Amino acid sequence: MSTIATTDAQHTTARVARTRLRLTRRGRVVFTTLAALPVLFCVGIAMLNGGQASAGDRAADVHFDTVTIQSGETLWQLAEQTAPNSDPRDFIQDVVALNALDGSGVQAGQEIAIPAQYDR
Repeated sequence: MSTIATTDAQHTTARVARTRLRLTRRGRVVFTTLAALPVLFCVGIAMLNGGQASAGDRAADVHFDTVTIQSGETLWQLAEQTAPNSDPRDFIQDVVALNALDGSGVQAGQEIAIPAQYDR
């Protein structure tokens, strides 16, 4: 009888139940979120650094002269004086963009940057 008891003991130790890991829906969501966080962090950092780099490159290429607006002077008059061979609308658009103006209105004494392509 002792041999039968030994074989039963060997079978019971050999039959150790292996449990399979099961993730619930909530577990999958948490796991996916934790796995995605480093990727989202890297993308966010790349986007923030990319904007600064392009803004710095663009500003380095701009050359301009400055003009002080006289009393009663408009950008249209300035365009006719400064760039008589160019379309005044193009001149005004470039000046507004370079100076980050809200519109084409200017005030006496205001310093306006003129792009170098419109040198007097």
